[in-house]
Amino acid sequence: MDAESTRVSTPTVARASTWRRWLLRYEVLLLAVLVVEWLLFYHFGTTTNRRGVTVGFGTLDRQFDILRHSCEIGLLALALTPVILTGGIDLSVGSLLGLCAVVFGGLTHVLGLPLPVAAVVTLLVGAAAGGINAGLICQLRLPPLIVTLGTYSLFRGLAEAFTRGSVTYSDFPASFLTLGQGRWAGIPVQAWVFLIVAVGVWVWVHRTFSGRAFRVIGFSPEGARYAGVGVRGQLTAAYVAAGVIAALAALVYSSRLGQAKADAGLGYELFAITAVVLGGTSIFGGRGTVTGTLLGVAAIAVLKNGLATLPVVMRMNAAEELAGLLTGALLLAALAAGKLAERWRRSSAG
Repeated sequence: MDAESTRVSTPTVARASTWRRWLLRYEVLLLAVLVVEWLLFYHFGTTTNRRGVTVGFGTLDRQFDILRHSCEIGLLALALTPVILTGGIDLSVGSLLGLCAVVFGGLTHVLGLPLPVAAVVTLLVGAAAGGINAGLICQLRLPPLIVTLGTYSLFRGLAEAFTRGSVTYSDFPASFLTLGQGRWAGIPVQAWVFLIVAVGVWVWVHRTFSGRAFRVIGFSPEGARYAGVGVRGQLTAAYVAAGVIAALAALVYSSRLGQAKADAGLGYELFAITAVVLGGTSIFGGRGTVTGTLLGVAAIAVLKNGLATLPVVMRMNAAEELAGLLTGALLLAALAAGKLAERWRRSSAG
């Protein structure tokens, strides 16, 4: 009888253990935090005006605004996920967004190139910029932090030089503005662009050899070389892809605002890195998921837009400042939590 009870209870215990592990996954916990965050802003940031119309965070237009305003940061976060998985970093993506924006503006307004041609050239500029980062990191073995800190200033400086710090390109055709201001099937067009890129990066990271190679490189670059992984090729692919996606984000940004200027994307790299790390990707490389990055992007987007609907924050007119402060705090908290979790796993294994 005892043996029979043991045989019956063992699958039950296994299933319970499996559910417990699933519920304790970082992405599930982050999703729970996101839901709580959304509900809090919905409760405190939604009001009814004198005409009886619901305004604030709970409106459908506000949810669409969250999609619109999170697209560029979301694209940069997707671009950074493979890079950070390898143990690297790219601080230049925000500056590259600004550079690609003014390049696109100059190609269309100064040189008069057709929009499709200008867009393709802009994407090639992004690829070349990513190639510069990759070349310095892979060929000269320079630290990614130092390299991209240098190109962070270089790309922003080039954008300022091209526009002399004052030129803003505007008056784009309506066909281009649809990318950032139009809707398709009731959903903002840039949300569909973001979805396509997200699916592509997810497949690349989770269903290809490159995705496995990124993790191996993040754990041990030398071990990856001994295992036959082409480290230089994989790193080059990650940084070049980051440049292309940053250029795409520049096109979306210029279309959404209807203008291209040198300060486009200023500070976006902080939000993008925070989204990736908040999503569970280790800043030291080797561990992370695209799903986590998407949840991190959503958490930051809800935070930034939700703060702007709180009455007390509206009276202070400090939504942007408070969003930056809390984003920095989130980044530090995510880094600390990742380090503490790593120590806990090591102590448990020991």
